[in-house]
Amino acid sequence: MSQLANIDKDYASWIEELSQRYRQCQIKAAIHVNREMLQFYWTLGRDIANFHAESRWGDKILKIISTDLKTKLPGVKGLSETSIGYAKRFYILYNKYFTIHPQAVDKLIGSSTEIAPQVVGEIQDSILWHIPWGHHRYIIDKCFNEPLKAMFFVHKTLENNWSRNVLLNFMDTDLYERQGKAISNFKSSLPSPQSDLAQEMTKDPYKFDFLSITEDYKEKELKDALEVNIRNFLLELGTGFAYIGREYRIVIGQTEKFIDMLFYNLNLRCYVVVEFKTGKFEPEYIGQLGTYVAAVNHILKKDIDNPTLGLLICKSKDNVLAQYALESTRQPIGVSEYELSKLYPSNFKSSLPSIEEIEQELK
Repeated sequence: MSQLANIDKDYASWIEELSQRYRQCQIKAAIHVNREMLQFYWTLGRDIANFHAESRWGDKILKIISTDLKTKLPGVKGLSETSIGYAKRFYILYNKYFTIHPQAVDKLIGSSTEIAPQVVGEIQDSILWHIPWGHHRYIIDKCFNEPLKAMFFVHKTLENNWSRNVLLNFMDTDLYERQGKAISNFKSSLPSPQSDLAQEMTKDPYKFDFLSITEDYKEKELKDALEVNIRNFLLELGTGFAYIGREYRIVIGQTEKFIDMLFYNLNLRCYVVVEFKTGKFEPEYIGQLGTYVAAVNHILKKDIDNPTLGLLICKSKDNVLAQYALESTRQPIGVSEYELSKLYPSNFKSSLPSIEEIEQELK
C-alpha cells in the first residue's frame, strides 16, 4: 500500500471499496461470459443435430467444423473437435429434459431453484447457464442418456457451489440413485412441504467409504470414526447440516440419556437426531429413537424451529419390517442403511511393526 493509504483512513477505505467493486464486476463478467459461451454451444449443438451433420457431410464433419471455425476465428479457444462434440451432446441431453418436462422447465429465482411453468424451448432463464462448461462436460460424460439425472446434478452443483472434483465424487457415489430413498413416515407425520423436503434430505444407503476401520468394529468405533471424519460425514449427510455433538446428554424426567449424534439442519430449520446400529434393523429401535425425538422437541426445540426429525442408520434392514414399525409411531423418522468399503482384518494393527522395531531395523 502507498504511504497515503497508510496515513489517510478515508483514502484507504475508498481504495478497499474500489477493489471490492472491481472483484464483483469480475465475477459478474465471468458469469456473463459463461452464460454466453454455453448458449453458443447450445445453438451449435442444435444446428449439428438439426442438420443431421454426420449423415449429410460425413463422419469427420466435427473435425472439419473445428478447422473452419478456427480459420474464421483465429486465436479463439473452445473450438476443438472435442468441444464441438460436447456441444452436440450438450444440446441432445438437455433438449431431452425439456421434451420430457414440457410444463416444468427449471428457473433460477434469487438463490434458490424452483419449478415454474414455461413453454418448451424457452430456456433463456434456465439454470443450465449458471454452472461452468467444465462441470457440464463431467455431467455429460456420466449422464448422457439420463436427462433427469443430469439436471439433478446441475441443481446440486448450483445449490452447493460444488467444484468439479466434488461433483465428480458425488456422481461416483451414485448420489442420484440414493437421494431421498430412506424408508420413512414423513408423509403421514409432517405437513407439506416439509415432508417432501425431509424425505429429500435422506439417502439410502449412506456411503461411509471415507472410513477405514477393522472388520469386527463395534458401534462405538463406528461413531468414533465418524466424529474424526466429521467433515466428510457432513458432506455425505448433505446440504445444511450443522454438527451439534456426539453422545449428546439429555435428561428425560430423572433419567439421563445420550443421543448418538445430534445435528441441526439449517434448510429445514429443525433438529435431526441420528442413531446408529451396526447390525440389522429391529422394530424396537424405532421406540428408542422416537423417545429421543420427542425429548428434543420438549427440551431443545424453540418456537421458531420445525418438528425434530429422527434418522436411524443400520447396517441392513428389511424394508417391509421397517415400514410396519414406522406406522406405529407419530414421530417423523427415516430408516436407512450404510455401506463401508474399507474394512481391515481384525489383527491388522498387530501385524504392523512398532516404531521401536522400525528404528531398530534402520540401525
